[in-house]
Amino acid sequence: MNVQDYLKQNDVAFETHEHPPAYTAQEVAAEEHVSGNVLAKTVVVKGGGGFALCALPASYKLDLKKVGKALGAKSAKLADEKDMAGLFPDTEVGAEPPFGNLYDLPTLVDRHLAKDEDIVFQAGTHRHAVRMKYADYARLVEPQVADLAVHL
Repeated sequence: MNVQDYLKQNDVAFETHEHPPAYTAQEVAAEEHVSGNVLAKTVVVKGGGGFALCALPASYKLDLKKVGKALGAKSAKLADEKDMAGLFPDTEVGAEPPFGNLYDLPTLVDRHLAKDEDIVFQAGTHRHAVRMKYADYARLVEPQVADLAVHL
């Protein structure tokens, strides 16, 4: 399901923006004129026998040891592009929205991102972003908040 349609169906206030193609989280933050601290980048990991979606600020790097601990797994590793294409067939690879619930994936959010009033994220393409209240995001997704990342 398109994330914007999902937000509309759930009566969530949000803004959408179209920008020139941006392929990294920091590029999206620059195009959206927001701090990397409020831009939610999505990283998919394998751990504990399955996949999980992690959302963290663009200005942070995922710590796979912390992710493994949060998942209760011995280890965690990054999913590859082939995995991503299969898990998110309706999005461009690398532009996945942080809504694991729409893809039957557990969602983990780094504690730093959970402190933000608003979050901005890619909406399935390298040209579209959404801005919404973190509280609304948390209510819809019900993510596990954990210490997952380190500042770059």
